[in-house]
Amino acid sequence: MKARELGRKGVVVGDRVLLVGDLRGGPDALARVVRVHSREHVLRRTADDTDPVERVIVANADQLVIVTALADPEPRPRMIDRCLVAAYDAGLSPLLCLTKADLADPAPLLSAYEALGVPSIVTRRGGSLEQLHEALAGRISVLVGHSGVGKSTLVNALVPDADRAIGHVNDVTGRGRHTSTSAVALRLPQYTADQVSTEPAAPKPSRRARKAAASARQANPWTQPILFDDEELDTLRERDAEPRVLPEGWVIDTPGVRSFGLAHVSPNRVLEAFPDLAQVIAECPRGCTHAADAPDCALDEWLAELPPDSPELAVALARVDSVRRLLTALTERGTGT
Repeated sequence: MKARELGRKGVVVGDRVLLVGDLRGGPDALARVVRVHSREHVLRRTADDTDPVERVIVANADQLVIVTALADPEPRPRMIDRCLVAAYDAGLSPLLCLTKADLADPAPLLSAYEALGVPSIVTRRGGSLEQLHEALAGRISVLVGHSGVGKSTLVNALVPDADRAIGHVNDVTGRGRHTSTSAVALRLPQYTADQVSTEPAAPKPSRRARKAAASARQANPWTQPILFDDEELDTLRERDAEPRVLPEGWVIDTPGVRSFGLAHVSPNRVLEAFPDLAQVIAECPRGCTHAADAPDCALDEWLAELPPDSPELAVALARVDSVRRLLTALTERGTGT
């Protein structure tokens, strides 16, 4: 329940609020939101690049996990670029999570984002999620991606009691079906060291054991030194059996999206999201729009200098095409066309 004093001000997932009433949280408990605290970060999107209405996805997250399937459905790099722009604009740390690596090689897609310095995690069906566990620990992470890429499947694996609905990809359209209908924040269970590391640290011998080994070597240098007695081994095993607990975190699952509008983002913010092109763009003449038909654009000169038919040129073309599409959409929005 929301207090009348808040008026039409909405409360979104991630908001920090002040509650009054029955805070026990039982089925019959009733509490009221009386204050929404200031938001540190806000992740927004619009329906498309011409829509003036901003939709707040989540508040106060500090990490945006861009979930993309490597196959079934096929990855859409321009969607990833848009999510990166939204993350940088909102002040969130981006994390690229590629799923279904058992169906396709992740290397080509990963190479396109190496220059951006975006951290990435690759998962596969039935594989370990240890690396993802560690990346989410102690953070508030929002998962964004198309329908069918595996967001809810990841959430169900990370939070066993989440019971998020999952769906399948349409065989005709190649797109996923919407299964999650609303954003929900779930507390991650505490992850222990054995979940993020399969190599337990070897126990170090005690001072008494080291002295015993030194005496044994002096008495007979050919004798194998005894580092532990049975009592010490039991003590060390008990000590090492105590797991190192990682801090808890929160994961926010969101409904699948088919578009990620950036009408609320200025062109300058778009350019900030492409640091690999920043030095090139700095050489452009004043007032350059960086569009494909812009005269004397440094991006075209840079592309012309790259070796033809090279992997570097293919990656560069994709990056330049992506930034130009975004800038063109924002420019057309600004002129009302």
